[in-house]
Amino acid sequence: MALLSTYYLPGLCVEDHSVDVPLDWRGTSPALFAGVDDPDPSMLCAESAALEPDPAFAGKKIRLFYRTVCLPQNVGRDLPAIVYLQGGPGGAGPRVLDAQSDGWLAEAVKHFRVVLPDQRGTGRSSAVDGHLMDRLREEALACGADPARLQANYLKRFLADSIVRDFEYLRLTEFGGARWVTLGQSYGGFLTLCNLSTFPHGVAASFVGGGIPHVPASAKDVYAHTFPRMASKTNAWYEKYPVDRERVGLLADRLAVGDVLLPDGSPFSVRRLQLCGGGLGMKPAPERLHNLLDLAFSDGDGSAQSALEAAGGDPSKVYVNRGFAEGVQTLTGSAADPLYWTLQEFIYADGKLDEPIRWAAAHEAEARPEFSESARPLMFFGEAMFPWMFQEDPALKPFAAAMGVLMEDTEFGTLYDTDMLAANEVPLRCAVYFDDLYVDSGLQLDTLSRVGNSWAWVTNEFEHDGLHGDVVFRRLFEEARDHGDLEQVLC
Repeated sequence: MALLSTYYLPGLCVEDHSVDVPLDWRGTSPALFAGVDDPDPSMLCAESAALEPDPAFAGKKIRLFYRTVCLPQNVGRDLPAIVYLQGGPGGAGPRVLDAQSDGWLAEAVKHFRVVLPDQRGTGRSSAVDGHLMDRLREEALACGADPARLQANYLKRFLADSIVRDFEYLRLTEFGGARWVTLGQSYGGFLTLCNLSTFPHGVAASFVGGGIPHVPASAKDVYAHTFPRMASKTNAWYEKYPVDRERVGLLADRLAVGDVLLPDGSPFSVRRLQLCGGGLGMKPAPERLHNLLDLAFSDGDGSAQSALEAAGGDPSKVYVNRGFAEGVQTLTGSAADPLYWTLQEFIYADGKLDEPIRWAAAHEAEARPEFSESARPLMFFGEAMFPWMFQEDPALKPFAAAMGVLMEDTEFGTLYDTDMLAANEVPLRCAVYFDDLYVDSGLQLDTLSRVGNSWAWVTNEFEHDGLHGDVVFRRLFEEARDHGDLEQVLC
């Protein structure tokens, strides 16, 4: 095992590891698995029905980083492993502070050695960013290739079909091939179903919080279901904090003039303000947004009315606090996780598509006048990507050409096998949040009705991030334990 370091956090023993994995699993030689004791490790190298190996990536490897954490008293014990499938897409694994820093973790370390991988392209796993996109562009030009096509093909290797192969390789080579338990949050649920479609023999049991994808997958259908909830969440926030409706209205009128910039020089537009609603489906995002807006205006007493009076009643002369603008930039910027927006709609691309995705969220927004920049009250977006983001956000600009290609593509890796899911024998227990902003509960339940050996706990007590509290995982774990799902796992 490639051990990088061992250290202690409060209540935890931590080990950092890394291994090399193929950039392109398609066409990889089965010799990679020489000596691996597994029914069919060559499955990792199977070519997708829709996505062929890319000669440009033959033999290239990337780094996969992961941490393991356990209670100090369990160091040296042969504990079963539970691997955390991070939400996102494009998000690194959690950087924990102590044994109590996340609700699910506090429960999991009582029973398991917890594996925290950085999914490929994130964190310390050969991170993909604008610098890399620029380098790929230079490489393509040097050999006479189409830079945007090469970049697009590269990005396709960072979706679920490749991620689950990385993790299966990790299980086989670094964890002795022992079956492990998976815990998926949000996009981690997409990875869960992809994993159960491809490598179910490696999984003893699976848990998911707020993240069962609809199968068959369709970005268009997803946004048709989620945009009404974006409006509902925005209105609920305004009802709770009416003063924010006034602040947002004045801000939108001021930003519509078009001369306000964010600290990085990108436009502080009305639509950039609308992106601040990305977290409205989580707790306590409405309160955080309320506190952010509390500092929007410096003049007078900070209220919208006082700021307007200080500007002589002219919204175009209202001063927008630069500290507030910096907060908006931090909240809506992509420097820390550029793959989040880059891959956002392609997580719904399963195999050969009937039609290109072509900016599904943007088309849905255009069909809904209540989301117009001129509408009042102004509606906020929740986890929706738009073409203009790749023209204005400095961290996303290097991805713009590749996005143009990807949005017209119809060939992606295969994610889900409906026959395998119907015949699934791996216990799958899910928390489905009835009011989930991002993953429609009705679509989740429709999928689960066609997945064997699955159970859903439907609740309106939590938002999308319910797993991070101290109730959800404990309940799912106890149900699985008491049902005998973990009989072959727990000591």
